[in-house]
Amino acid sequence: MSDDDEHAFRDAMSDVRPLRLRETYPEAPKPPAEARFRRLDEQAVLRESLQPPADPALLDTGEELIFRRPGLRDEVLRRLRRGQFAVEDEIDLHGLGRHAAHEALREFIGASMDRRLRCVRVVHGKGLRSGPRGPVLKHVVNHWLQRMQDVAAFATARPVDGGTGAVYVLLGRPRRFDRRND
Repeated sequence: MSDDDEHAFRDAMSDVRPLRLRETYPEAPKPPAEARFRRLDEQAVLRESLQPPADPALLDTGEELIFRRPGLRDEVLRRLRRGQFAVEDEIDLHGLGRHAAHEALREFIGASMDRRLRCVRVVHGKGLRSGPRGPVLKHVVNHWLQRMQDVAAFATARPVDGGTGAVYVLLGRPRRFDRRND
């Protein structure tokens, strides 16, 4: 740098003053607000999730989950089990407690119906860290999905889509899947 450049720089900076250091720092952003349930809704969700199924055999699922409503053709269920429906959305329930998972699943299925989705995936996990109790979420997801009127069928996903830790869920009423629509 030449002397002229240095002199020009000093002249340009002659009236510049150093900034004072801040004593306070900006506050961290607040986490987004979470909607709270009304007390009656909370009690209803709790009662519903704690009720055992009428048939205790419904909780003895083994490895593979499979369910279809009366009126759904065998071919549609076969195609679902083979993963031949496009999965349009999914929800992962890993890490959620039983009550939070139930509410998240109900909201997801309702929103999927509102969006007119036909097939979604529900990841419930394999319960590898559940100990001797086995996969808790897997069993209750099986029970919950069977009780949801908007669920026409569900089946364990193919290994590439989560295997025994996920299910494909076919949405809609069984009459929607007659021969004209396939």
